[in-house]
Amino acid sequence: MISVCIATYNGERFIGQQLASILSQLGDGDEVVVSDDGSTDGTLSVVKAFNDSRVRIISGPCKGSLVLNFENALRAATGDFIFLADQDDVWADGKVAVCTERLRRYSCVVTDAVVTDGNLNITSPSFMRLNKTKPGKWYNLLVKNGYLGCCMAFRKEVLDAALPFPSFIPMHDIWIGNVAAFRFSVSFIGKAMVFFRRHGEANSSTARKSDAPLWSKIRFRLNVCRGLFRMKKGEMT
Repeated sequence: MISVCIATYNGERFIGQQLASILSQLGDGDEVVVSDDGSTDGTLSVVKAFNDSRVRIISGPCKGSLVLNFENALRAATGDFIFLADQDDVWADGKVAVCTERLRRYSCVVTDAVVTDGNLNITSPSFMRLNKTKPGKWYNLLVKNGYLGCCMAFRKEVLDAALPFPSFIPMHDIWIGNVAAFRFSVSFIGKAMVFFRRHGEANSSTARKSDAPLWSKIRFRLNVCRGLFRMKKGEMT
């Protein structure tokens, strides 16, 4: 069974296109968990209009945190394979098939993505090339994070290990990717399976050059290391 987890907030403009691209690839027994963080636009109306029994809407924590909203969705997931999805992207045909085939050998997979603007005009044919993504757990932890949530899928064993999220992690996808890398196995797939939409309304700044100061970048890496160390000791607080 597949669970697709989406954290929504005021995503009315794009959520319908994204849901359509996801549902067309799922089977009857799969699910899409939509955790809505108190949208004030028509997001929920668009989702409900699909009238699809595979789509399950749950109330988000409404704390203005993307990390907490994704954690809420992930806690509700019941599938063996879990996919992360952003509200404003579009899945390429065959994404589920490509990822599930690789998940039979690896605990977590990360595909490439085509980067686009709000109208799906391509701005970069490869996020991995743009981001300088490379395999290797130490490279991704200490040099350049390549764990892009909208491109990630993982087995339930990874989810069980990653939850609950430590309160100090920088982002949900960075945490999950590192848990998978240091406790299980990760495979990067150099095939673009997502149209990764970057626009002024996006909740995440990923795919744009980070303007965070050096101390901030060091701190978030130390926080991930801190979480991994506590996990090893059995102290997930």
